[in-house]
Amino acid sequence: EISACLVGSEMCIRDSTVIDEITQDAQERMAKSIESLKSTLNKVRTGRAHASLLDNISVDYYGMETPLNQVGNISVPDARNLSITIFDKGMIAAVEKAIMKSDLGLNPQSNGSLIRIPLPPLTEERRKDLVKVVRGEAEGGKIAIRNIRRDANSDFKSLLKEKEISEDEHHQAEDGVQKVTDIFVKQVDELLAKKEAELMEI
Repeated sequence: EISACLVGSEMCIRDSTVIDEITQDAQERMAKSIESLKSTLNKVRTGRAHASLLDNISVDYYGMETPLNQVGNISVPDARNLSITIFDKGMIAAVEKAIMKSDLGLNPQSNGSLIRIPLPPLTEERRKDLVKVVRGEAEGGKIAIRNIRRDANSDFKSLLKEKEISEDEHHQAEDGVQKVTDIFVKQVDELLAKKEAELMEI
């Protein structure tokens, strides 16, 4: 069957799809690592108000954990404040409690169905600490991406060992997954640079 695969210069369809599947799987897993990093970086508070700051907060909505942006309308009146217009007034206390429990160091103040959230200014010291935190998170993201590349390369090696792919295909497969890895590592660097700039913004 292998020799039939290699007749002429045609690549064996079965083998190339296996390589494609492994590469595709690696790409999907790397994309998930990027999403996870974005979500983590969003939790790190900058000096400026961003609606995304509250993205990871859930509220107990009549026994169901519900994302905050589904129980109220979040807006950014200015660089130092967030406000949430709650759809159901009975939820105000639950929303305030969820915000205070979020480890973001925020102190919500309600007025009718509107909750205002003033952002305390970041000290220089705190900014530097947060930059260290986000650099650590970015490094963790890169390690996760490289581990996924390692898994894919290990799969390619098994295919080569089982003589299911040729040496050439093995090299091409490794080159392909390296290119994908480089793209995602670059995305990590871009996310980090953007977050650092936000943190140092006065």
